[in-house]
Amino acid sequence: MNWLDEARQLFSWSQALRRDFHMHPELGFQEHRTSQKVAEVLQELGLEVHTGIAETGVVAVLDTGKPGPRLLLRADMDALPIQETNDVSYASQNPGVMHACGHDGHMAILLTVARMFAQHREALSGTVLFLFQPAEEGLGGAERMIREGVLERFTPEMALALHLWNGKPVGWVGLAPGPVMAAADELNIHLRGRGGHGAMPHLARDPVTVAGHLIVALQSLMAREVNPLDPAVLSIGQVQGGTAFNIIPEEVFLQGTMRTFNAETRDYLKRRVQELTEQMARAFQCEARVTWIESTPAVVNHPQVTQHVEEAMREVWPKATIEAERTMGSEDMAFFLERIPGCYFFVGSGNPDKGLDAPHHHPRFDFDEQVLPYGAALMAAAAQRLLASPVDAKGG
Repeated sequence: MNWLDEARQLFSWSQALRRDFHMHPELGFQEHRTSQKVAEVLQELGLEVHTGIAETGVVAVLDTGKPGPRLLLRADMDALPIQETNDVSYASQNPGVMHACGHDGHMAILLTVARMFAQHREALSGTVLFLFQPAEEGLGGAERMIREGVLERFTPEMALALHLWNGKPVGWVGLAPGPVMAAADELNIHLRGRGGHGAMPHLARDPVTVAGHLIVALQSLMAREVNPLDPAVLSIGQVQGGTAFNIIPEEVFLQGTMRTFNAETRDYLKRRVQELTEQMARAFQCEARVTWIESTPAVVNHPQVTQHVEEAMREVWPKATIEAERTMGSEDMAFFLERIPGCYFFVGSGNPDKGLDAPHHHPRFDFDEQVLPYGAALMAAAAQRLLASPVDAKGG
């Protein structure tokens, strides 16, 4: 089956869907129009459609009637709270909201795969589950779908997902076994001292001084206590404290993010950040309170599934440049891959010659729509191979 030729023939259909989604973006757990559109398309294809999972989530079932595994293909649906600045006919019509991360493309690609599979059931075996997830952008959509029983209800045995990647051109694919996106944790530090006059600091206990030393010390912790071959990042993105130039404040608040690939490194750094912060505050006769908010674990690709995906990619798109890609960004597809073997890969979507080179989460973000058939063909070919060659979750 030549999935790339099939997807190219459906380009106008895929493009129309993508532009419709782009014009009508919706935030996490508010994707009511989006999920309705998705469900309507899937129903028109003759699939068994289930809606209202985690508010707006949709799952469609394609049973080939032949023995084989149950494979989950996932796309995210939510947009971002960003005002679009692109001057295009399909620009967002929802003020302050736009698809600035490619989720409109992800949906169009997966619906294209659904259409191709519905037309060519005879080329497949097993069961395909098309999952459209709400609220990927930090609101816990995947975790909520799992909590509401989507895995027990549909019992997938493997999973696939992709992400359009504007930092690379069309023709590039990022694929690697093991961790490919980082675990994300939010760090909150409350420092408390004793306020006073800036001209009489000896009568105060200055939490601003603690904050300054601590920010530097946290970077030293990352540089000197973590194996350089084990990526880890800690960034302080917010510092709040003080009301006037000559007043030493009572409190300072620091907020940041930590990203790690390795679970043991993650646990170690959480403990050391706690210890370092408390000891630093104590050294300056202040108090400290550290709290963590866990966002997502690392996205970890199953080696055997990833090998099958790469073989399928090289067959369907031999001219593609396939490279290992890992990023300290995070993605809640991680929750699915914690429970079932799968693969998450990246597909280059940028084109600087067309001015399509803005980064993700930027008000000028847009991608080269020529990537749509390639994304659909890669997903279809990988899915077909996995349906014919299931893997053992404990293998690899």
